Amino acid sequence: MSTHHHHHTSRKRRRAVHPPGLPPGTLIISPDAPMPVVHAIGYGPESFEEMDLTGVTDLSSLRGRWPVLWVNVNGLGDAATLERLGAAFGLHPLALEDVVNTYQRPKLDSYEGVLYVVMRELRWAVPGAELDSEQVSLFMGKGFVLTLQEAVGDSFDPVRNRIRGGRRMLREAGADYLAYALLDSIVDSFFPLLQSMGDALEDLEEAVAVRPTSELQKRIRKARHALLLIRRATWPLRDVATALQAGDAATFQPETRPYLHDLTDHALRIIDLVETHREQASSLAEAYMTSLGFRTNEVMAVLTVVGTIFLPLSFLTGLYGMNFDREVSPWNMPELGLPYGYPALVFVMITIAVGMLAWFRRRGWLSGNGTPETLDAEPDLR
Repeated sequence: MSTHHHHHTSRKRRRAVHPPGLPPGTLIISPDAPMPVVHAIGYGPESFEEMDLTGVTDLSSLRGRWPVLWVNVNGLGDAATLERLGAAFGLHPLALEDVVNTYQRPKLDSYEGVLYVVMRELRWAVPGAELDSEQVSLFMGKGFVLTLQEAVGDSFDPVRNRIRGGRRMLREAGADYLAYALLDSIVDSFFPLLQSMGDALEDLEEAVAVRPTSELQKRIRKARHALLLIRRATWPLRDVATALQAGDAATFQPETRPYLHDLTDHALRIIDLVETHREQASSLAEAYMTSLGFRTNEVMAVLTVVGTIFLPLSFLTGLYGMNFDREVSPWNMPELGLPYGYPALVFVMITIAVGMLAWFRRRGWLSGNGTPETLDAEPDLR
């Protein structure tokens, strides 16, 4: 599904399903949200266990069984499951409302010792052109991390593999380090996205220099739209990362704090990249217009030259097309009587045409024809 369409329908749907005046914390489930699939990983330094919890009702019994419990939910289509999770992990109703209301800006909240982070995850629906955007919610409390996503598919696999592979750093640390690792994997997923965006923009840049077509203009517009989505998802990351770093000391252990600094660093690098690409896309749009104008001028120049050369020639043929009778007066068209009148006129006309062309060239009005070659070579000069 294209991003644009996705957003449009979702926005309309949200208006329809959020009647004003409802008590805060009411869960309004969007009709096309998939049913939740709940998966958990519990681990400690020595062991780990994975399980599917979709049918499980008693979630609270799982807490405390391992040093760290990570519960991941794909799909937000069932209020009862979400309320059970909320009860088991002591989540605030307002936070749960934000989970279901999937058009949040990335942000950080804290409810009674439970940290709540909203992030956006983007992936290509059409590589280099259209993006799908989904909201990822993360709760972190004592000994647990809970992640909730709109659909299946995320950037958490490296973290899962590190737990399965028994990586000591992760397995011996607490829930706060797991929360950092998950947030970091979301932030880092923007790097390949921006890399492919950069490649797409460079291809467009070369194509625009060679030949501006309306197809290219469409592609530039799509790229700018995708960059706007990326900017919306990444710009607030800086605030989230900074707030995490400045958060109260109880939430993150001293060992995890340096990693949060690294997270802020990555967020800032991503924002820089996004801004660079946006400038590149804007200059691309200008380059397209310039290139188009240049082509149009070239065509106009050729047409004007042809038209101008034919002006005096048409004048001469028009002049000799006048039928004044030579019998009446010798002054009526005396040249019609010349033995070589016709070849002489054709010779005069050719001389005028060649003379005008030479004059145009000397004035530099025909030099436009040589420019496309230099324009083609331009991208390689960078």
